[in-house]
Amino acid sequence: MPVNLKLPVAAELSAVAGLELGIAEAGIRKANRKDLLVMRVAAGSTVSGVFTQNRFCAAPVTVCRENLLAKTEIRALVINTGNANAGTGETGMANARATCAALAQQLGIAPDQVLPFSTGVIMEQLPIERLLAGLPKAVAALRGDAWLDAAQAIMTTDTQPKAVSRQVQIGGQAVTISGICKGAGMIRPNMATMLGFIATDARVSQHVLDALTKRAADASFNSITVDGDTSTNDSFIIMATGQSKAPAVTGLLTPEGKAFAAALNEVAIELAQAIVRDGEGATKFITVKVEGGRDAEECRKVGYAIGHSPLVKTAFFASDPNLGRILAAVGYAGIADLDQTKIDLYLDDVLVAKDGGRDPAYKEEDGQRVMKQSEITVRVVLNRGDAARTLWTCDFSHEYVSINADYRS
Repeated sequence: MPVNLKLPVAAELSAVAGLELGIAEAGIRKANRKDLLVMRVAAGSTVSGVFTQNRFCAAPVTVCRENLLAKTEIRALVINTGNANAGTGETGMANARATCAALAQQLGIAPDQVLPFSTGVIMEQLPIERLLAGLPKAVAALRGDAWLDAAQAIMTTDTQPKAVSRQVQIGGQAVTISGICKGAGMIRPNMATMLGFIATDARVSQHVLDALTKRAADASFNSITVDGDTSTNDSFIIMATGQSKAPAVTGLLTPEGKAFAAALNEVAIELAQAIVRDGEGATKFITVKVEGGRDAEECRKVGYAIGHSPLVKTAFFASDPNLGRILAAVGYAGIADLDQTKIDLYLDDVLVAKDGGRDPAYKEEDGQRVMKQSEITVRVVLNRGDAARTLWTCDFSHEYVSINADYRS
């Protein structure tokens, strides 16, 4: 079961003017499940994206990058689950492009105005005939209020859909932000197998949206880890339709820019945290706060050393305050001149280590009390500067092994 993750409710997910969503059951991998999603974006919208840093990236990632670089107006997205179309060579590229061409014909647009996405099993050819046969059904189903169906249509090992909506006032006018994501395993930064899609009716210039997308990704999907594996297919897309009456967001430091960025980051962070809460086999949601670093990058290194450590994660699953594992992870994080005698370590409000050693007042029962909680905060204070970084991770359970051992079954 997910860790304290609320199931999204369709009535609480707001339609975004200028965006329609259509779902179909195409039988990509399994029959009788939503597995194909089409998003149609209104003319005049701006679209931006960031993608996996895995050099063995999937065919649809390559096509997405090409189409965004072409500077054509993006008018549609198509997402399938069940098959990642990764490790599929020239045939995979041809199938990704055929998907774009087929949807473009359905919608009366150009193929390079379509962004394709896939998620699922790697190194199996995409059953392109099933996908193409499902497209007319998805197009016929297009409507503005299908966010919950859309979230269900992109799931793989997720135990529940992940969707969020927010409204923010900009210049006295309402702006809507709605988003969905999928991911439960093969999750780590660079992007953090995850797909994320956020749409807003705000008017945002292209260069500002590009900057906001990267910032939102860094604050959210690039601040989580489930198992330390960077997927071949990770993608995060933001679409701004410009159909709100609110003033345009033309700069990052304008009042409009600051208000919109804060709301956008809030949505992205909630979606990213939902991935961790639904991590494969997760029983604990862990916030890792690293403070007192010389810069944010070294804080990030320490946070991920903790969040990626199988020894740390299994200790959390067992509710075992074997906290030397955390200090060991801090030590191998890659900070060459780290002074261990200055490090403080907290579990929630419990001071565990002071000046690099066990705090004399620390009691094992206090550590175990915190470790038994379903939500835990680990705070590391490096005492070498003013920088800080917050990351989110989960524990490793027996179920994680079972899910991944049986993934293709």
